[in-house]
Amino acid sequence: MSAPRLTSAAFAATGVMFLLYPVLRPSGDDAVAMASTGWVVGHLAAMLGFVLLGLAVLGLHQILGDRLSLRAAVVTWIGAGLTLPYYGAEDFGLSVIAQRALRDGTPALMELAGQFRYGTVPVTMFAAGLLLLGVGAIMAAVAGWRSGVLGRWSAVPLAAGFALFIPQFFAPVYALRVAHGVLITLGALWLAVVVWRSRTA
Repeated sequence: MSAPRLTSAAFAATGVMFLLYPVLRPSGDDAVAMASTGWVVGHLAAMLGFVLLGLAVLGLHQILGDRLSLRAAVVTWIGAGLTLPYYGAEDFGLSVIAQRALRDGTPALMELAGQFRYGTVPVTMFAAGLLLLGVGAIMAAVAGWRSGVLGRWSAVPLAAGFALFIPQFFAPVYALRVAHGVLITLGALWLAVVVWRSRTA
């Protein structure tokens, strides 16, 4: 399969994963939400989405072949590498703590969740990773804009989605987080179509 087709498939799969993430993830952050299957599957979808994004941006570099797209791929991979440990602990670690708290009737165990989530090292890695993912997506959008191979606006919605990844955590209503997932999904699918069409350009 050609690089444009693989890259298109990677962008499309990225979009699907980031739609599943907010849709499947429960809206609460309590023990019941964290102990649920939706919590585990939703966060797993996000982790797969980060990996797929890295592959997609690398494929974009293979298509464009310029230095900026290569730098975008490197920054995206570093961002994903810094983000994934936090998501893994959120997914599996907090789920185990929540299940034990519910089973044993010891809600105080949930204090461990806060200690992890707001610990200096994990939250710094998490924030840095998401910032780099946003920077990588913006760099990829600029590379696409300049390339003449893709439409100028083709990667802009996806870049906007990842630039807003940190702010969406502070959305006052959960529906806005779902809307953010839809933005990433539409941006990724649009870029997937543009890349797919570029193979015949």
